[in-house]
Amino acid sequence: MSNSPNAGKLPDPHCLTDLPRLVSAYYTLHPDADNAAQKVSFGTSGHRGSALHGAFNEDHILAITQAICEYRAGQKITGPLFLAMDTHALSEPAFRSALEVLAANGIATRIDAGTPETSGQPGYTPTPALSHAILVYNKGRKDALADGIVITPSHNPPEDGGFKYNPPNGGPADTDVTGWVQNRANDILKAKLSGVKRVPFEQALKASTTTKHDYITEYVDGLSNVVDMQAIAASGLKLGVDPLGGAGVYYWQRIADKYKLPLQVLSTIVDPTFRFMHIDWDGKIRMDCSSPFAMAGMIQNKDHFDVSWACDTDHDRHGIVAKSTGLLNPNHYLAVSIEYLFANRPNWRKDAAIGKTLVSSSMIDRVGAGLGRKVLEVPVGFKWFVNGLSDGSLGFGGEESAGASFLCLDGSAWSTDKDGLIMGLLSAEMTARTGKDPGELYQSLTARYGNPVYQRIDAAATKEEKAKLGKLSPEQVTTKELAGEPITAVLTNAPGNGAAIGGLKVATENGWFAARPSGTEDVYKIYAESFQGEDHLRQIQDEAKQLVNAALKG
Repeated sequence: MSNSPNAGKLPDPHCLTDLPRLVSAYYTLHPDADNAAQKVSFGTSGHRGSALHGAFNEDHILAITQAICEYRAGQKITGPLFLAMDTHALSEPAFRSALEVLAANGIATRIDAGTPETSGQPGYTPTPALSHAILVYNKGRKDALADGIVITPSHNPPEDGGFKYNPPNGGPADTDVTGWVQNRANDILKAKLSGVKRVPFEQALKASTTTKHDYITEYVDGLSNVVDMQAIAASGLKLGVDPLGGAGVYYWQRIADKYKLPLQVLSTIVDPTFRFMHIDWDGKIRMDCSSPFAMAGMIQNKDHFDVSWACDTDHDRHGIVAKSTGLLNPNHYLAVSIEYLFANRPNWRKDAAIGKTLVSSSMIDRVGAGLGRKVLEVPVGFKWFVNGLSDGSLGFGGEESAGASFLCLDGSAWSTDKDGLIMGLLSAEMTARTGKDPGELYQSLTARYGNPVYQRIDAAATKEEKAKLGKLSPEQVTTKELAGEPITAVLTNAPGNGAAIGGLKVATENGWFAARPSGTEDVYKIYAESFQGEDHLRQIQDEAKQLVNAALKG
């Protein structure tokens, strides 16, 4: 797909989201429970949508929150529920609606205690800070466990809202949980919110079940357990971070002050129009810290810092800018992080494995083999790493979309959701301790393991074809070669855990592709990689389309 002529530029002020209209739509539009586009739909990261399209309105939040209350009761989850929100315009209204339902249901709810910057009002909480809070509370407990809700659409455009549930393991909920909550919430919508318990917001805020939690202090004070903050402080490096107006906006200066880091916080502006963001590839404003278009400003300033980074709106993703090479491809930084961590965390289990999604770079497999570590390849979704991070059997879990987390220095769990803050700080630690920035470290990996090229493209597909793609079997692929090489694997289930991938992956010695149906558009996504250059990658992509089309017609 072609790029917008405005990609990488600052937005025209006349094209910004109309926030009064958006928030008004949240309260006044009521979704059609029989319209699939307006139902509650939990994807890999919760329910998302825009109030303007009837996809994220107060009815949705009331129904989902009531469903979560009922799910907790059924599972006998009786500890506190940690509630967090990011800086999207719809997050504050959704926070208020959710708290009204939680209080009415008698759920002990912990909300952000606020900071001087928020004048003591409930502030913004990164997704990893909520995950960490759940794990800290539940450590050593067998019952009365805590869980949480994060109100965020991640890096999505300003008009979107998002709502996701984290169970007591602290990570993203699995499909058995989200499926139950989704179905119950849609039943509630269909019943015109019958059964929803609710009290006015001011009453909910003052309820005995609502208490304030100092997320920021708990998280910041614990960082020395997971990153070598002393090495960063003593490094003499010049570091920069841009919160991109997200939930960690007030965390970074606290981190810099506590640990005396040479870290410059580039902006503390919170503006729900996100007018300070450079436009993404398709002409939309998107807080995607892995996009070279959205990160154009930081890339232009790369020479001002030894290493710098940004996080998306809920701070579960990272974008690393190295002085040597500019913005790192997410796959490149995952490989560098794995190489560095497993060589510099002696207290991790000797059998701790590396977690990767099946559409992440095969460079990770080569690094893992060089380290003598098992690589656990799983379907798309961070939920697959939660158990391994919890028990220490995974030292690191990462996704090609710039989301990752890793264990504490002592091998215990830090967060079981993606954590952009520690991934940014890790780039400073590795630069301080190796004398090379992440871009230079990746170049040393390519000298040893080869230099892969990787790309994701989209191909048109009908709803029927997408459904067939999700149910393919390996036997439907009859060809024996891909781009001139013998096929070594045809997968419809992930080799790491046997779970269905909802698509197809075909691999050779020096390349692979994976095809998965889009959940929102009439396309399927082709991820492909080659260790033999751009021409070989194009050949893989072309043959991938032919192979998938033949399988769909067979």
